[in-house]
Amino acid sequence: MTAEWYVLIEEDTRVTERADGVDLKLHRWKLAGTHLINGTEAQAKAVAEDAALHYIPAVLARHARPGDEPARHAFLTQEGAWLVLLWQRHRECHIRVTTARLMHAQEEKQAPQKSLKDRLRGALEDPPPPAKPWTPKAWTREAQA
Repeated sequence: MTAEWYVLIEEDTRVTERADGVDLKLHRWKLAGTHLINGTEAQAKAVAEDAALHYIPAVLARHARPGDEPARHAFLTQEGAWLVLLWQRHRECHIRVTTARLMHAQEEKQAPQKSLKDRLRGALEDPPPPAKPWTPKAWTREAQA
């Protein structure tokens, strides 16, 4: 696999839920964009910096008027990610912009459709055991050598 560099943009999304007469502001990180960079790691870092300085998240964009520019503080972390604080009028949010190299990709696989006979037989039998989650391989001194 060749080195495919991406710029990843994550947004802090907020949903307000009401519970017991109290408004709860629930925050969650959401991957808002994956942008393939046709170039080197240095080019990906340059695109990430441009995104950190100019990207406007949806929570601000949907309320902005033509010509509005939000206030912005862009921090470059030691790991090379950008953490950007934005605010405009009474709204504020933050985004994270990182560069990443695609190391593995796998397409979805679907099991073949069961026949009517198999579905009826399955309805009468116990359900199959659930798939086991991933477990790490056992690390032994021999395996590390």
